[in-house]
Amino acid sequence: MAVVLVTGGAGFIGSHTCLALIQAGHRPVVLDDLSHGREAVLGRIGRITGEVPAFVRADVRDEAAVLAAMRAHAVAAVIHFAGRKIVGESALDPLGYYSNNVAGTIAVARAMQQADVTRLVFSSSCAVYGGRQASPVDESAALAPASPYGRSKAMCETLLRDACTADAALSVHALRYFNPVGAHASGLLGEDPFGRPGNLMPCITQVAAGRRAQLAIFGGDYPTRDGTGVRDYVHVMDLAEAHVAALVGGDAAAGFEAYNLGTGQGTSVLELVHAFEHACGRPIARQLMPRRAGDIAEMYADATAAQARLGWRARRGLEEMCADAWRWERDNPRGYEG
Repeated sequence: MAVVLVTGGAGFIGSHTCLALIQAGHRPVVLDDLSHGREAVLGRIGRITGEVPAFVRADVRDEAAVLAAMRAHAVAAVIHFAGRKIVGESALDPLGYYSNNVAGTIAVARAMQQADVTRLVFSSSCAVYGGRQASPVDESAALAPASPYGRSKAMCETLLRDACTADAALSVHALRYFNPVGAHASGLLGEDPFGRPGNLMPCITQVAAGRRAQLAIFGGDYPTRDGTGVRDYVHVMDLAEAHVAALVGGDAAAGFEAYNLGTGQGTSVLELVHAFEHACGRPIARQLMPRRAGDIAEMYADATAAQARLGWRARRGLEEMCADAWRWERDNPRGYEG
């Protein structure tokens, strides 16, 4: 059993990863300032697993607080989620994104150094690629992020790679997510965004639940099979299990490694909508809108490296992603407040 500090563990992917850690026999300690996380997830995790994670309320940029949490709980490894993640928002507040994402990662790395913690799993993103590459995209593709969010993640990867070069004992696995969707099959954990959702799936679920009049689909004239953008949607529990695999995989190897996390298959926006209509049994009202600046036609992962080196692959398909997302929305119409 390892004690694992999970920064941002009260958020969407972080909470599901805490659950997966407990189920794998580890003990997560959540550090979160609750600016984008929900404290209620801790009790929900307890209802599913019988164990409520320890909780430290702190800003991840507060190096002293992070170090104190590591020492107080005898932390052996860190999974670092805490940060901001909305591409469009990052263009409006780039300094806020660099502060949260880059300065937060530096604080975590410095605290690890002082606490003699040498194993880190870092929450990165396919946004580091920027979308210019032909799909499927593998880890050798050039990094050309097109937004402050993507650039902040690329900066974090660079500084962590340099830290590994300076410290031969340090091991960092950077996990580049493609498009996380879904929820835990119990219906107790799911995506509960603050304010207007920045991702597609919660917009779809809110239309199905009557919380939103219609879905805006940006771009219907891309050179794809139905004209809408194609992305690689991956179930949040598959992502959670990937963090456990990264935590225990490659134990003999220090240094920096990056892995794509996706299904390896592209799904169009309309295909996702049709799959969700099948899952919820009702039509999703939608309207085609002009393309948004910066959006690309198609991007999906080559995730074979994660399978070869971590023993991980996405196991849950589109039908399960939609069914679990709908169960969460149906059973929690007010999110964690209900």
